[in-house]
Amino acid sequence: MYRNLIKSVQYNKTKFKYLTYQTLSVACYHNESSYYGYRPRVKKEWKIPQTHLAARQANANLNAWINAYRVHGHRIAAVDPIKWLDGMDVVPEIEMSRYGLDESRELAGLDEIVSFSGSQVQTVADLKKKLEETYCENISVEFMQIEDEYEREWFMENYEKLMEEKEFITVEEKRALITEMIKFQEFDRFMNAKLPAIKRYGGEGAESMVAFFQNILKNAAYEDINSIVLGMPHRGKLSALVTLFRHRPARIFRKYKGLPEFGGDSNAMMDIPSHFSVSEEYEFDGKKVHLTMLPNPSHLEAVNPVSMGKTRSKQQSLRDGAFNDDLSKEFGTNVLNVILHGDAALPGQGINQECVMMTYTPNFEIGGTIHLAVNNQIGYTTPGDRARSSRYCTDIAKSVNAPIIHVNGEHPELVALATKLAFNYQRLFRKDVFIDFNCYRRWGHNEVDDPTMTSPCMYKLIRDKKSVPDQYADKLIAEGVITDEEIKSIMKHQFDYYATELTHAEEFVPETTCFRKQWDGFGQTPGTISIWDTGMSWELLSYIGRSSVYTPPEFNVHPHLKKTFVNSRIKKLAEGNAIDWATAEAMAFGSLMYQGHNVRLSGEDIGRGTFAQRHAMLIDMDTNEVFVPLNSLKGGLGGKYEVANSILSEEAVLGFEYGMSIDNPNNLIIWESQFGDFYNGAQIIFDTFISSGETKWMHASGLVLLLPHGMDGMASEHSSSRMERFLQMTDSKETIPDDDDVNFNLIFPTTPAQYFHAMRRQILRNFRKPLIVIAPKTMLRMSEATSKFQDFEPGTHFLNVLPDNISNPKDVKKIILCSGKHFYALNNERIEKNIENVAIIRIESLCPFPVHDIQVELAKYKNAKICIWSQEEHRNMGAWSFIQPRFENMCGRRIKYSGRDVAGTPATGIGKVHAKEAQYVVTHPFTM
Repeated sequence: MYRNLIKSVQYNKTKFKYLTYQTLSVACYHNESSYYGYRPRVKKEWKIPQTHLAARQANANLNAWINAYRVHGHRIAAVDPIKWLDGMDVVPEIEMSRYGLDESRELAGLDEIVSFSGSQVQTVADLKKKLEETYCENISVEFMQIEDEYEREWFMENYEKLMEEKEFITVEEKRALITEMIKFQEFDRFMNAKLPAIKRYGGEGAESMVAFFQNILKNAAYEDINSIVLGMPHRGKLSALVTLFRHRPARIFRKYKGLPEFGGDSNAMMDIPSHFSVSEEYEFDGKKVHLTMLPNPSHLEAVNPVSMGKTRSKQQSLRDGAFNDDLSKEFGTNVLNVILHGDAALPGQGINQECVMMTYTPNFEIGGTIHLAVNNQIGYTTPGDRARSSRYCTDIAKSVNAPIIHVNGEHPELVALATKLAFNYQRLFRKDVFIDFNCYRRWGHNEVDDPTMTSPCMYKLIRDKKSVPDQYADKLIAEGVITDEEIKSIMKHQFDYYATELTHAEEFVPETTCFRKQWDGFGQTPGTISIWDTGMSWELLSYIGRSSVYTPPEFNVHPHLKKTFVNSRIKKLAEGNAIDWATAEAMAFGSLMYQGHNVRLSGEDIGRGTFAQRHAMLIDMDTNEVFVPLNSLKGGLGGKYEVANSILSEEAVLGFEYGMSIDNPNNLIIWESQFGDFYNGAQIIFDTFISSGETKWMHASGLVLLLPHGMDGMASEHSSSRMERFLQMTDSKETIPDDDDVNFNLIFPTTPAQYFHAMRRQILRNFRKPLIVIAPKTMLRMSEATSKFQDFEPGTHFLNVLPDNISNPKDVKKIILCSGKHFYALNNERIEKNIENVAIIRIESLCPFPVHDIQVELAKYKNAKICIWSQEEHRNMGAWSFIQPRFENMCGRRIKYSGRDVAGTPATGIGKVHAKEAQYVVTHPFTM
């Protein structure tokens, strides 16, 4: 059919055999000159040669029958190694009688219809045999769902050609494959013999995943890919670590003996061995490729978006894809993403739907992912037919027109073929591709589990089977590729090696693997409190602020925005007395860009901002083109602003941003929740990565979460960021003053300048901590909640506590402490009622808890006998339960509560009730 199609496309993008190929101009949704990190995919026009169309038309019934195998052959393919579900389907669509065909009919000209050789196919009966060999045996495919005709025809041709190549793997490759499979198996056997009572989630039954990894690493090196980022769950991970990925077994054994896996003076609680990671460089024929396998939590599939985000960050650093001015450079040229899945988790975890729907969207694209679904045919104890509603665990791939390769894991060479096909497809089209790797789990969910209680029939079949490496060894011995003595020698050598490593486990000194390369110069936080001068020249900041609303002369801004946003900002900057939140944010981001740092802001509708306050992206009223003014900033060190409007997802998007943040500490990565309430859609990412990634895996992150918060009468789902949950997850101490060494920072700022300094501090510090910003809603446009230019100048910095400017501290009898916008309501009440004996102190940083700064303020009011914590949230929410023990234990004074009473939901949906509560929380602290 279309011979040498791969080479033609890769090395000659304008002419190639049998094809007409043309690059079409596409209407760009985004202006490429300013919309950093995005480039529209090139539209490729492709036509089937007329000779092939004519052959298909002349043999319409025959062509329809062949296509029936391409569409439905997988349904009867022998891809199940334990024959658990084989033979359960009848496929009438492939019966030749439906197409008026007879087995004795002679055939000619098949080369125009099929891609395998027609020389041995003389009759319909011959063709049936060939189609069954191709589509219905130990490997099969689903690709006819692909909408793009070029992709579909390419996949069909290359699959049918590969299936005809009987010697697609050389003798040397066979020997390398069996060697690694034996090593893989021996680790599990060693663990079973020496450490039988531990849970290790071994790879028994899935050993031929070795063929997948070998081919991915080798082909990536030959394609000059710099780096592979891998997300992988537990199953078979330890065996892969010590054999394929060169991880020292002693480190794993050391962990099982109850010793830490990190060396030096690492301050970390660490994690279990099946969550370990690796960062290693591999060489093939002088070509190198670096593999990063991320640590994963036990929340299945949660690591997937993290691996995607880390991939994109590496692509940004290497100027891959749209980060490069070279229009021919596609995403994935330098960095490849690979993700392994469990068969129950792939369709069962919604994060996968979010990930595949994110894969081709602007500012999240990474050039496609190669997916391997390790299909054990059971999830924990639930068989596959009860674990999903679809036929296959990989059916999610069809939602993005990704091809799927189903392969029997008892045939390692076919796994190698499937990997080769998947790799070539991803390299050519830079799209997702899935391999459904059908295997089994020799033991239960873990090695101390008895699966016969829940799956007796399945496990009777499994227990009677010879292992996959042993079967493959027998095959190669019979072929004369390797001898039985060589196999035994490999087994003995590997077993002895593991035994030696176990003996030396306790004396093994782990290598320090964190804070290297791009993280050089960073480290864990010292036990001190640091203050960072984050101010800048107002002249420069004013210039940056004006640049943040600049548009080219021919650009047509919405007239309302021109008046209320663009002109208003320029006027405020000129006066310097009423700088609002959006302007302070633009100055913070722009000043970091000026200093050479990239800034990425991600989330739902963040270009405009949920409250129409930001307008980081301006849209031309006539052309719909998007312009990002800050990317036209002149001077400085050339940092860029990536404005990433995301899909309507929290979990996958936040995971993606976390992945970016752990890769490069010099970029400011921010995720903004549409409303703070919605962060709980990403709770898994926060719990398992953001709040604990450093103490588990020594992965520092400077990720910022902006969570709009405020009890403004918008009912339960648009009021509270649930700050109490974050505060409960901090490792802030109740009896000892905090320093910088907390697992994350949480602030509730009340002025634009405070927000400005917090954003800049996040990058200028020599350590990284996640930052939760309980962000404004009504404060965005509150006239009182503005800052003067002096608040941004050199020598200024983020203040943990903002003092009261009350005229006579000696008259103060009562002190109210609060945070956030509630301060302005309290202050207005105080002014309106002419109350002069009450001071209001704002706690801007909740974690670390600023004991010293609070004590300094309290000392000003010698005659104050009453301290009150006032909040607008309900008593069982907000900061009260966090504030009370710390204030009383470390400030040495009792503190009373004022706010809403306990409740089961953050806010009422009844307007009159809300108004009554809002009045109460403002007046009550003054009357206590």
